[in-house]
Amino acid sequence: MNIVYACNDSYARHLAVSMVSVFVQNQDLPRITVYVISIGLSKESKKRLRQIADRYGRELHFLRLDDIEERFDYAIDTRGFDISAMGRLFVGQLLPPDTDRVLYLDCDTVAARPLSELWNLSLEGHVMGAVMEPTIYKRVKDAIGLGERAPYFNSGVLLIDLARWRSTGAEKRILDFYKEKEGRLFACDQDALNGALKGEIASLPPKYNFFPNYRYFSYENLVQHSPAYSAVTKEMFCDAKKNPGIIHYMGDERPWIRGNLNHYRKAYDRYLAMTPWKGTPKEKGRELYMAAYHMMDYATVLWPELRWLVSKWFGMKVVDKRKKS
Repeated sequence: MNIVYACNDSYARHLAVSMVSVFVQNQDLPRITVYVISIGLSKESKKRLRQIADRYGRELHFLRLDDIEERFDYAIDTRGFDISAMGRLFVGQLLPPDTDRVLYLDCDTVAARPLSELWNLSLEGHVMGAVMEPTIYKRVKDAIGLGERAPYFNSGVLLIDLARWRSTGAEKRILDFYKEKEGRLFACDQDALNGALKGEIASLPPKYNFFPNYRYFSYENLVQHSPAYSAVTKEMFCDAKKNPGIIHYMGDERPWIRGNLNHYRKAYDRYLAMTPWKGTPKEKGRELYMAAYHMMDYATVLWPELRWLVSKWFGMKVVDKRKKS
């Protein structure tokens, strides 16, 4: 199994948590090779990450991409997101040429189950597989040319047919699409992936990229707002809630923030205790916000439309504010 991450130094601790979870959950696999696309990782962070790989007898390779901004021949506006996330766009040229399949994971993911089933899934001729994100705003889909019934995928977990990625020129097509949009999209490279590879992304079961706040949505409500999500069965969605394979801590209720009540936070805490970052205190200063956020989670069960309204208004405001700061 080939795993790839893209990471800067501020996310090294979360990368360590994710790596440990993958190693622990997949101890029966004879080979796991991890590639870390490094954008400013410090020597100390690399040393600690290598200690983890050595402990579990796994290969770890760092692929430097400190010149990532120079890889774009046009100005890009990441809208406040760190540019390191763009590293996933360059997997084709950074990974060894004989690597024909890779599982990309965001650093804020935790493997809660073995991943061999995911790794062996057939992509049926698609460039890659990903999990749908039915809560994306219509405004975002419109901006990249996706209709109401077209699926939109989250880029936090990508099972990539790297041979097909290279042979079809996926990287160039994505970068060209981004350029056509003047290097400015709401979700940056995620939007570019969805726009440029429309029709070439296979839908993966939701358990392989489960967002904690989806625990509070009903299947029916998600399908109502995103008809494409009907391709995911209710059984698959309920199974993802109860038995997620990969937990993706996207959103504001992060398990490393003090006061968070994330239902799936114990998985992160468990694996953090198995890293050289063990004992790192949780980030302070957002306790009241965490309490309010969790109240909104429970309100979602009773009044889902309220959640949609608040999320749409507040989510766009947060990103726009982040862009200006």
